[in-house]
Amino acid sequence: MAHNPVTMARRHVLGDLNYRFEPVHDVPVYLDDKTGPVLGLVDESLGKYADAITFHLAEDVCKKLAMGHFTYSFEYDYADRTDASPGGKRRLKLSSITLVSRKGYEKPVSARVAVTAESA
Repeated sequence: MAHNPVTMARRHVLGDLNYRFEPVHDVPVYLDDKTGPVLGLVDESLGKYADAITFHLAEDVCKKLAMGHFTYSFEYDYADRTDASPGGKRRLKLSSITLVSRKGYEKPVSARVAVTAESA
């Protein structure tokens, strides 16, 4: 199965904790939970998209990811276990990302189709 890259903004994936994470390198990606097989890897994109991460996944998963069919869950550890920074500002190291399928995701219905269905 060929892997295709999909690049996304770090902030979009990591949310409010984005600024606390160390650079992302070869982190495994799972689907729905960590008990299944590894779908692929994620790492930091360099160059043109310096503040982005790149998912290396199968083409069908990449398409779903780009279309918003997943939310993100991730596991992490403290980057330096001896650092005792006050106020919970310790640096974090990403250990895995899980793509969580959205439940009940339905394709939006166009206004024209909705009006036609109500008329019938």
